[in-house]
Amino acid sequence: MLLATVGFAAACVLGTLAVGCALAVLLTRVRALPRLALLLAALGAWATPTITGSTVWLFLFDPDFGPVDRLLGLGDFSWTYGRYSAFLLVLLEVVWCSFPFVMITVYAGIRAVPTQVLEAAALDGASQWRIWRSVLAPMLRPILGIVTVQSVIWDFKVFTQIYVMTGGGGIAGQNLVLNVYAYQKAFASSQYSLGSAIGVVMLLLLLAVTLGYLRLLRRQGEEL
Repeated sequence: MLLATVGFAAACVLGTLAVGCALAVLLTRVRALPRLALLLAALGAWATPTITGSTVWLFLFDPDFGPVDRLLGLGDFSWTYGRYSAFLLVLLEVVWCSFPFVMITVYAGIRAVPTQVLEAAALDGASQWRIWRSVLAPMLRPILGIVTVQSVIWDFKVFTQIYVMTGGGGIAGQNLVLNVYAYQKAFASSQYSLGSAIGVVMLLLLLAVTLGYLRLLRRQGEEL
């Protein structure tokens, strides 16, 4: 279960950072009206209550009434029946409701970068990917560190999405993560000591990850 929790959280963090950073770069490339529309759509996703968003995603991927299976030609495929498909469905919902924070934060950081630096890189023949990897990413390292740590904390303790979309942890507990397991033990089975112990373990794991990442950022900053 610990491996499933760590793997699921890592996939959510990577997906959120990838989508958020890509759209942040896109915001700097489009005109004012498309930029405003994208920002409003992202803020709408961010402001949607978690239970509401999870319910809407369940409807979209419903095997009987949802439009996604019809568009993809999957027939009556049930996303919540299989372990990995259920995790994938929850992952998509988590990324959907989490990427706006990364997108807006990184976009603000990109706007603060002097345009002369980007123009000089473009004149030297650097591609967009090279500009991001060699110019923007190093300059945005503090911001990327903040959004990464925030995403790790949020995604490691995901509860509502998994509980709602998999019916409390999936068939025979195949989609259980530590947060949902702690809830089941503490409130469904009245094993409050076990539930509290799981919560303390999660706190220590998150603290270790956060401190390790901040130490790495500090070391990289000293090397620069």
